[in-house]
Amino acid sequence: MDDSTEPAPRSRRERPAKPALSHRGIVAAAVRLMEAEGLQRVTMRRLAQELDTGPASLYVYVANTAELHAAILEHHLGTVDLGPAAERDRDWRERLAAVLTSYTEVLYEHPALAHSALLARPAGPHYLALVESLLALLDQGGVPPGQAAWGVDTLLQVATATAAEHSARTGAQAEAEHGAMVRAVREADPARYPRVAATAEDLVSGPPEDRLAWTFRMVVNGVAGTPR
Repeated sequence: MDDSTEPAPRSRRERPAKPALSHRGIVAAAVRLMEAEGLQRVTMRRLAQELDTGPASLYVYVANTAELHAAILEHHLGTVDLGPAAERDRDWRERLAAVLTSYTEVLYEHPALAHSALLARPAGPHYLALVESLLALLDQGGVPPGQAAWGVDTLLQVATATAAEHSARTGAQAEAEHGAMVRAVREADPARYPRVAATAEDLVSGPPEDRLAWTFRMVVNGVAGTPR
């Protein structure tokens, strides 16, 4: 047998060099992985496989999976529409509700991220821009800085929790459960549940977007009217 016909082993030096790791590159790969496999698959070990490196190499740039998920959230916060904050033809409360609605809709588009956002703590420029816009709108409404600071935290909690609840109630089973709740309210015994029976239609009325906007206005009014 002529060994000269066998392919020569390929030297490692001839292989394409792997791109150097960076925080931006790691986050970009994590975002792609989430879109392809879901947020639950975005772990340090799985991401290391995707980047053809070891988990220890990632810890130089990202402390843990929670911080990685926060970085993914920060990436998506860049798509929140902050434009209403600069408008002058609407009441500041309406503009603030519009910004919060955009934030909530971003989480609607990424259900798993909505749950993670309850614990994730982004700290990048997109998050800071969102907080700056909310503080500016509260300032326009004459809300004292201390109240505004606590109010922003509460408003974002409400928006995040709303998105997380929405993401958990999708599909045929969720629709069936909602239908059962609506029937229970409408068929409540007036003798036993007089107030439920009297307000049954109001309890289940209104499209989700109207109820969400009302929720934000209600919380904003509370922030404006409640001293620390």
